[in-house]
Amino acid sequence: MQTIFRGKHFITLEEWSLEEIDTLLDVSYELKRDFAMDKPTDYLPRKTVFLMFFEQSTRTRNSMEAGITQLGGHAHFLDTSNMQIAHGEVAKDTAVILSRMGHAIACRNCFWKQGNTYLRDMAAAATVPIISMQDDIYHPLQAIADLMTIQEKKGRNTKNLKVSVIWAYATTHKKPISVPVSQVLLFPRYGIDVTLAYPEGYDLPDWVIEKARRSAADHGGSFRITHDQEEAYRDADVVFPKNWGNWVTNESTDVIGSLSDANKSWKCTAERMALTAKDSLYMHALPADRINEVEDAVIDGPHSAIYDEAENRLHTAKAVMALTMGGR
Repeated sequence: MQTIFRGKHFITLEEWSLEEIDTLLDVSYELKRDFAMDKPTDYLPRKTVFLMFFEQSTRTRNSMEAGITQLGGHAHFLDTSNMQIAHGEVAKDTAVILSRMGHAIACRNCFWKQGNTYLRDMAAAATVPIISMQDDIYHPLQAIADLMTIQEKKGRNTKNLKVSVIWAYATTHKKPISVPVSQVLLFPRYGIDVTLAYPEGYDLPDWVIEKARRSAADHGGSFRITHDQEEAYRDADVVFPKNWGNWVTNESTDVIGSLSDANKSWKCTAERMALTAKDSLYMHALPADRINEVEDAVIDGPHSAIYDEAENRLHTAKAVMALTMGGR
């Protein structure tokens, strides 16, 4: 078990070894048991984490705020539109100053070709851990909670478990690619057989696909791409039908276009779930577009694990903070 984490950035799970991720999961399970028993977990007394949001949040903000409180510390919610960032202050200056005032800086910045760069610029200047609460490329807090939920439901030995990450139609906003990217990069490292399904035009970056394939080969799993959604559902143990934007092929911020309209049939239905394994899981990072992405019969049905998945955002966030802000 890895034990040295203090000051380590959490910008992507790609920079965490499997041993470190396993420790993170172990701590998450322990903190979840403690939460269930109402056992105090004051591991970060009087510690402050700054939560910088460039856009809206429900699960991420509340899991971080509740999490640091339950660890004995305090969160400062920072709407960046009300910070000097709005007047042009650069990431370096913000990171240096907040580092001198607290013990960690967490940031959500999903602007395409800006978010991850912004977090990296902060990390280069900060003297405290930088925690990604999602950027344009990665969402490590979501991916680790997803993996924890899969392990809880299917066992910690996930080798050759069939997991499908599937594009679904939605109209709410042009969503980042960070959730599917983080999933297809993490899951093959655990020997999972990953299927990535999407209509042509919703590609993920080439380097992501290449890395996912290498990880699958290195860890005894598999990785494949299909443009047939029924194929992705067939015999799957876990499905993640979720919308993402076609940022790689079209950088426009328009939510709806001819490409998306042509793929309204990409929806998680009870009929498609019937193609999956008998005890399969339906999972979603939330919020789900219940009108377009998924039928109520599925998201509210017996296969759904969305609320367990959402709760695990609390326990994994606490584990990230406990390890990186405290420890040795």
